[in-house]
Amino acid sequence: MSLLIRNADVITLADPTSSAPEHLDLRIADGVITDLGPGLVPRDDDEIIDGRDRLVTPGFVNAHTHSWEAPFKGRYDNMPLELWMLYSYPLLGSAPCSPDFIRARSQLFALESLKSGVTTVVDDVLETPTQDLEQLAAVLDAYDRIGIRANVSGHVINLPFVDTIPYVADRIPGEVTDQIRATALVTAEEYLDYSRQALNLVQGFGQDRLRYMLAPSAPQRCSADLLAGATEMAVRHDLECHIHLLETKTQLVTGTEFYGTSLPRYLRDIGALSPHTTFAHGIWVDDDDLEIMADHGVSVSHNPLSNLKLGSGVLPWRRYREAGVNLGLGTDGWSSSDTPRLLEVIKAASLLHKVADPDPAAWPTVTETLRAGTVGGAASARLADRIGTIEVGKRADVLMWDLTTLNFTPRQRLDHQLVYSENGSSLERVIVDGVVVVEQGRLLTMDEQQIVEEFNAYLPEIHAWQDRTDRLNQVFHPAFAASYETCSHTPSPINRRIGDGSHHAPLHAGHR
Repeated sequence: MSLLIRNADVITLADPTSSAPEHLDLRIADGVITDLGPGLVPRDDDEIIDGRDRLVTPGFVNAHTHSWEAPFKGRYDNMPLELWMLYSYPLLGSAPCSPDFIRARSQLFALESLKSGVTTVVDDVLETPTQDLEQLAAVLDAYDRIGIRANVSGHVINLPFVDTIPYVADRIPGEVTDQIRATALVTAEEYLDYSRQALNLVQGFGQDRLRYMLAPSAPQRCSADLLAGATEMAVRHDLECHIHLLETKTQLVTGTEFYGTSLPRYLRDIGALSPHTTFAHGIWVDDDDLEIMADHGVSVSHNPLSNLKLGSGVLPWRRYREAGVNLGLGTDGWSSSDTPRLLEVIKAASLLHKVADPDPAAWPTVTETLRAGTVGGAASARLADRIGTIEVGKRADVLMWDLTTLNFTPRQRLDHQLVYSENGSSLERVIVDGVVVVEQGRLLTMDEQQIVEEFNAYLPEIHAWQDRTDRLNQVFHPAFAASYETCSHTPSPINRRIGDGSHHAPLHAGHR
């Protein structure tokens, strides 16, 4: 059985210079786009879908997210990253999550992602105190059953967190610092051995929809041998190596304080850059950093909603584009942006940089942001040969939008209306790997009400744990707030018109 979508407006994104729709037919068989063109002749085995008054686009690729933040969605506000992490990534009071809870959490995240048109997630999963194979299998099982495409990580931090931020450790009571430093952390070889086992594990899931991803948390949070070893393994196995980089002014200062150079230069010098590397965020970069990234074929996942909520700064969009660095788009986690809906991110990226640069010629075009949310994310995920565009031979990750809704009335430039006018309510059908997984707003692969109820059953336990860990981690708040203030007022060679964090008022405990 094949699907034949007839007489639709199709945005293929195959042309880097255009996102204008074409009037085409589209045939899907065995998960692959097999035919594309006007006036395709129906075959006996075609299931025909009427594409009149419908827009067909590639599925969105969420190039950086954290499904494991699901319990914190909507909990915190008005804290910069380093303070927010105290509560969403608590240093004290964490216990391992059960595989059953992880499965419920992952299903909920995938449900909202699919229903908003996200067909691929780059899910940087962190478990505390560390991830085991049973926990990873729970994420893979959830994504396999629900039908989403995903890169799923083993996120790792192998340095004591109090030693990863400048001006913090000497401001924390010694007994608490000793407690944090006494926590057992994995070595580089242990993480790489775990990753080898994870590669074997993932083969049993997803019909090649699911892939393992190396994810050293950040250069200041991991040892040099782990960063270099993860990069080498990613290259050898054609995997993504996902690293947080220069999200905040504090991290800019960290490079100078810890390594005497910028963090991209440090990674280059230790052999931890390659075309398999994706940097999440990449805000506080200079021209030399951009040249290093371009020379090594690095991608960057831009996360404007999260960066705005955490006050992190504004990525230099046009400078990245001019340097030739591939840009994807991500929502970041459920606690730092409070949404997995990438269409909101595409709109935010289209708007934000219009106020970040006074030159209209430098502003993002709709074609650029749509491609960042599809093609760019696919490239950063090492999936550009499979997804991101609508072309013959690509896997069929496809969205269908109803053009009779108010969002597309009056009908003008459909690509512009998709970015600026659509809120997701016109999304009629979501196809992943040739399988219709969402139709008329309902998930077809699983019982979505059961997914919601299963997760909500954990809420009393979640709230009690969060209240307890919030109280425990208040001990770190003054030190982290002081570090943030110091770094915010440290002179920077990088010019920022907005969002540079230099005029924030002092932060005090309780601002959340």
